[in-house]
Amino acid sequence: MKKIFLFCFIAIAIIGLSSFQEKTAEFKFVEETHDFGKIPQGKPVSYVFKYTNVGEEPIIITAVESTCGCTVPSVEPKQGTPILKGQGGAITITFNAAVAAPFTKFVKITSNSKTPLKMLYIKGEVVAAAAN
Repeated sequence: MKKIFLFCFIAIAIIGLSSFQEKTAEFKFVEETHDFGKIPQGKPVSYVFKYTNVGEEPIIITAVESTCGCTVPSVEPKQGTPILKGQGGAITITFNAAVAAPFTKFVKITSNSKTPLKMLYIKGEVVAAAAN
């Protein structure tokens, strides 16, 4: 009788714990870092980071912030729009350098995903514009 009771208790515990698994939203980016290589000084360059929601719940992006004015992010669909499971979107980062030098910049994404703070990186080297 004790063995039956113990078996039932374990079975109920396993079923109960499995129902408590948290369903969350989760980003899956194609890539999280982009290397522009060498780019000309004063000419803006852009890259589109594409993502898919591979989680169970909708992703809602609440903020996208850059580290400086030379790095400008834009979000599609717009911030606050729920992205359902299996759907995707894009974050475009435009960089315009005034100084010839190597660079590494990041954009911080805040959302309700499993990883609520996500970083996307761009890097490269700005080369001086040729004198005419």
